[in-house]
Amino acid sequence: MGLKIYRPTSPGRRTMTGSTFEELTRDRPEKSLLVPLKKRAGRNNQGRISVRHRGGGAKRQLRIIDFKRDKLDVPGKVVSIEYDPNRSARIALIHYVDGEKRYILAPLGLSIGDTILAGDNAEIRPGNALPLSHIPVGIQIHNLELQRGKGGQLVRSAGASAQLISKEDGYALVRLPSGEIRRIRSHCFATVGQIGNVEHQGISLGKAGRKRLLGWRPAVRGSAMSPRDHPHGGGEGRSPVGMPGPKTPWGKPALGQKTRRPKASDRLIVKRRK
Repeated sequence: MGLKIYRPTSPGRRTMTGSTFEELTRDRPEKSLLVPLKKRAGRNNQGRISVRHRGGGAKRQLRIIDFKRDKLDVPGKVVSIEYDPNRSARIALIHYVDGEKRYILAPLGLSIGDTILAGDNAEIRPGNALPLSHIPVGIQIHNLELQRGKGGQLVRSAGASAQLISKEDGYALVRLPSGEIRRIRSHCFATVGQIGNVEHQGISLGKAGRKRLLGWRPAVRGSAMSPRDHPHGGGEGRSPVGMPGPKTPWGKPALGQKTRRPKASDRLIVKRRK
């Protein structure tokens, strides 16, 4: 688990870094846990672009990840640590004693041959999943549920971890990686440990073509467009925005404008993110 620096044989290679993949133990994924992944290029069910700058990219297959960890009190053995092209974290293939196979997010410190368990009686070890009420205060956790049985929705990317601060009145107080402190029902499940592949944040793509392989298309600055295409466009030479605050291509306020809609779950936020 480290970064490799490429020799500067071209301008694109000069600043490029990549993962060494030394923690991986298997080249091919488990066929029974693969499903086809159709590209949508940022388009919704009506065919309209709802997310810009998406499209192309290398072909992928989706690995079915067990975010729910609902195989309770059945021990499983870690068979391999694998690469997943759909996420920054590594995944671990688990063989359970009843013969079932599942993928989970691979936490830091999990190695081949380790035994994992999900349930109230699981030990406090990386990879084990327990209700928040059974996890000691101060422990690092990931793959947090917001609703019991829905599966982990928070803290799922490489190197991420949340911290359990306190427990009271049926709720657990959790500090998320963003700095937000949130109350979560204490019967919701979470997995012990920090997610592996910590060096992922240090990767430098180095060239535009590598970004295209990830499925990202170019983003053009509004100031480089004409006035008919963007509110920032036009003018002689390099011109300022020329209006109160920057705008989106559709004239809505951008950069600093609060866009978060009120939700019923906002009452559970004790402290906003930094």
